[in-house]
Amino acid sequence: MELNIALLPGDGIGPEVVGQAVKVVDAVAEKFGHKINWTSALTGAAAIDAVGDPYPDATHEVCLAADAVLFGAIGHPRYDNDPKAPVRPEQGLLKMRKKLGLFANVRPTFTFPSLIDNSPLKRERIEGTDLIILRELTGGIYFGERGRKDNGDTAFDTCTYTRAEVQRLAKLGFEMAMNRRKKLCCVDKANVLESSRLWRETVQDMEKDFPEVEVSYEFVDAVAMRLVQWPSSYDVIITENLFGDILTDEASVISGSMGLMPSASIGLHTSLFEPIHGSYPQAAGKDIANPLATVLSAAMLFEDAFGLKEEAALIRSVVDKSLAEGVVTEDLAGKNKAYKTSEVGDWLAAQIGLRETAETSVQ
Repeated sequence: MELNIALLPGDGIGPEVVGQAVKVVDAVAEKFGHKINWTSALTGAAAIDAVGDPYPDATHEVCLAADAVLFGAIGHPRYDNDPKAPVRPEQGLLKMRKKLGLFANVRPTFTFPSLIDNSPLKRERIEGTDLIILRELTGGIYFGERGRKDNGDTAFDTCTYTRAEVQRLAKLGFEMAMNRRKKLCCVDKANVLESSRLWRETVQDMEKDFPEVEVSYEFVDAVAMRLVQWPSSYDVIITENLFGDILTDEASVISGSMGLMPSASIGLHTSLFEPIHGSYPQAAGKDIANPLATVLSAAMLFEDAFGLKEEAALIRSVVDKSLAEGVVTEDLAGKNKAYKTSEVGDWLAAQIGLRETAETSVQ
């Protein structure tokens, strides 16, 4: 199969971790006889420095022409420390989501047996956790009307949703639940917010189309509590943009490291795959960043964008092996040897070549 993939390394550690994922993807392609056509493009602070725009038109064209996008991270401290900066890297992320129609962020949360005691939560609370949070990406308060009044002393941000936006995300959530444990939780604040009441009534109207799915409705503050008390009780969670932004970061610590969690953003024109960690500028250029979340995002890319489940499973198996054998970066090494980012990528790619696939094992 010929795979056309746009490569957006971005800022901070983005280029380093994306580079390791490229090694792994190329190794998988060689093993399974695929051809990868990589096309790199600028985004974030790197794009601002080059052309003054965090998501240039040229980058958008590259993404539109691709079958999938592999993305690193966006962000730079010089913008974080300047609230009056007229152009910010994060604007590129919002622009990209809007122009590509990336309406659904898919964030799985699961545990690794070899790292379960790294979690800040007790083992008995998190064993068996395997959930997906589906966050709406193109509506809500991040895209609503905003501004200042009263000579700048009053600020406002408006949360707006249409029924069609809710239906689009909820349909994807129901379909995912049908392929999992058939449980769906709609997270809102319907006791206070009118937009949440639209979410709840829209999902309730859709229940009849998916009679096998058990649907629950919970307030976001209650879910924030239950995620650390009983995360294994959830299967698929759907929610709006702001709530999803917060809950997914909370859920990311369950595994014991944010550097392990992949994600996908499903779009109208293409889909994007990225680690959930940020640009981590303090580690940029030091060859110490954990590349595993980006590598696992590449596994999601193979499976979700191209339906190549065996390739995805092979990547996940070598990641599990690296964790079990301690071939990890300093954030996970503890008192043991810490490997460099590039060394982990090389090791994973080499293991891809050594591991048997279902096809080769029967020959």
